[in-house]
Amino acid sequence: MASWDGKTKGGLLGYKIFVLILKYLNVKVAYFILNFVVFYYFLFADKKGIFFYFRQIHGYGKFKTYLSIYRNFCSFGQVLIDKMTILSGFSSKYSFNFEGENYIHEMAKNKTGGVLLGAHVGNWEIAGQLLEKINCKVNFVMYDGERTAIKDYLDSIMQNKNIEAIFISDNDYSYLHKIELAFKKKEIIAMHGDRFLPGSKNTITCNFLGYPAVFPTGPLYLASKYGTPVTCVFAMKETLTHYHLYATKPKIFKYPSKLSTRKSELKIMVQDYVNDLESILKKYPLQWYNYYQLWKIE
Repeated sequence: MASWDGKTKGGLLGYKIFVLILKYLNVKVAYFILNFVVFYYFLFADKKGIFFYFRQIHGYGKFKTYLSIYRNFCSFGQVLIDKMTILSGFSSKYSFNFEGENYIHEMAKNKTGGVLLGAHVGNWEIAGQLLEKINCKVNFVMYDGERTAIKDYLDSIMQNKNIEAIFISDNDYSYLHKIELAFKKKEIIAMHGDRFLPGSKNTITCNFLGYPAVFPTGPLYLASKYGTPVTCVFAMKETLTHYHLYATKPKIFKYPSKLSTRKSELKIMVQDYVNDLESILKKYPLQWYNYYQLWKIE
């Protein structure tokens, strides 16, 4: 099974070009230029993982599968442009509606803290930027896969400083202390629940869209350890300039203290998250942006 390498694709020059277009022209011009980039990737990019997703998971015919792959690449490119637009301070170009926003406000108001569990669907970064309205510090946990130059450049253009990023690295384990501190201080912690680095032992196999797939257990294990409520958060693109954000009703999972039953209890927790992820993908099948083979196949 091919695995994710922890790196975000794309070069610094490409980021700078699109940011300049957004600053001095408009989003539609950026979308137009994107068409040429998408066509190149459609011809030459590795499509095995996304081909399996449309062909086997959704049961599309070959023509519809390739058409869906192309549309998926276009959608992913637009999401990246939207992310840069909003991070650069141009959120007024978009409209949003938020279903379940009250759950996150209650986490902050009641000082319980909370885990916002997302996935590589829709536009996670846009959901995060809108959390500046929440009266509580938000910590984004992410893999430090980008090249430093890109990360530093994006940091320099970000307008919202109310969100702190905690980067997971193979070489520096200080992130563990930062995450633990955020839990103890009852802050909001936002992280993905659908990726892990090769070699990770903290995984479990669940039924995902009809096939066995591997998911990390870390996020839900930590939430249960600190008794922190968990809500699944997704930001899905509905039109060129409109997003629908979803937050599910928070759940507190019992900490699996017994080693003999820990694996089975963790599987129940993760399957609960996977079920929410399935529901959102059935509504927005084109907005699945995991391009490696997530499913276990013979």
